[in-house]
Amino acid sequence: MQIPTEGKLLRIFVGETDRWHGKPLYEAIVEEARKRGLAGATAWKGFMGFGRHSRMHTAKILRLSEDLPIVIEIVDAAEKIEAFLPDLDAMVQEGLVTLERAEVLMYRGPDKPRK
Repeated sequence: MQIPTEGKLLRIFVGETDRWHGKPLYEAIVEEARKRGLAGATAWKGFMGFGRHSRMHTAKILRLSEDLPIVIEIVDAAEKIEAFLPDLDAMVQEGLVTLERAEVLMYRGPDKPRK
């Protein structure tokens, strides 16, 4: 799979407890991106953050949070990212979605998928 040197970076900020059809939202987003043939997606779990309501979410031992921030990043060609946005709009009920230009320096992998 090729990504042009001028791509788009889609960044989605959601909460760990957010759900889509009974499964974690971040998992559903990554699976949908894979199903749609996007080049790749990565979900990151944050250890501290706050959002629209300024409520602090943290992984500190003395202050347990069950809703840590999750960031999903997807890089691909602009047209593939744009085509994915309507799906994302339906899935994300609360959160933040950003889109920015990305210069792709390299995208390498094995010729055949690993098992």
